[in-house]
Amino acid sequence: MTQWQPGMRITASRLNDGPPVVTTNSGLVAATGFSVNDFRGYRAGRSFVLDLYLLRTGGTITATTGNINDTTIATVPSGWRPTNGTINGDWDDGTAEGGFVLGTDGICTLRTASSDIVLNRNLRLHVAFLID
Repeated sequence: MTQWQPGMRITASRLNDGPPVVTTNSGLVAATGFSVNDFRGYRAGRSFVLDLYLLRTGGTITATTGNINDTTIATVPSGWRPTNGTINGDWDDGTAEGGFVLGTDGICTLRTASSDIVLNRNLRLHVAFLID
């Protein structure tokens, strides 16, 4: 890292000197009972941000005091997965919210929900992580 020195100026090249950003919007595979509306992945160096947007096409997933049975929702493409352990993320559908996990195998599993997840509900999942 360059130390500030008198006379140093901020230039466009100094503001844009990070690693290039790689993006994807393909390769997400929905699990049974879900379909993919949209998928966006962003990677800069070892930093990843994933936004998954899925539609519930199956029956109601019933929540009891914030807990649901673990429910596989999708698989993230290789090259866009954590490399060392499971990562926690958040999801919401405008009515309910909860948590999910993303494993090194790319499987996204819903773990908690504040209320039932019903047919035709759009779920938005977001996770950010670093790989080592």
